[in-house]
Amino acid sequence: MSENTASDGLGPEDRKIITLARSARARNGVPEGAAVRDETGRTYVAGTVSLESLKLSALQTAVAMAVASGAQSLEAAAVVSEAGAASEQDRAAVRDLGGPETPVLLAGPDGTLRASVAAG
Repeated sequence: MSENTASDGLGPEDRKIITLARSARARNGVPEGAAVRDETGRTYVAGTVSLESLKLSALQTAVAMAVASGAQSLEAAAVVSEAGAASEQDRAAVRDLGGPETPVLLAGPDGTLRASVAAG
């Protein structure tokens, strides 16, 4: 079975987590939105958490939601941000659950893929 890919080379499941991350960012008015897909195909979507006593990036929050929901691994992660690269802390959170080869997709606020890097 072949997957259709967009002009950026992403399959529909990766495009979906970028769209979910973009929606979380816009809906919540936060600097970043993120989504991760676990080993069963379930997705977890989050925005930046910025409380006086708790600061988490959107991707850290999405990984934490996956862990809290019983995910055993990650297939992919996406973050939508103005940033030019996924931070080391974000990649470390993805790596902890998904392993060093887990792709981390970084897209701009318009959903355009800027980079795809391995978590490791």
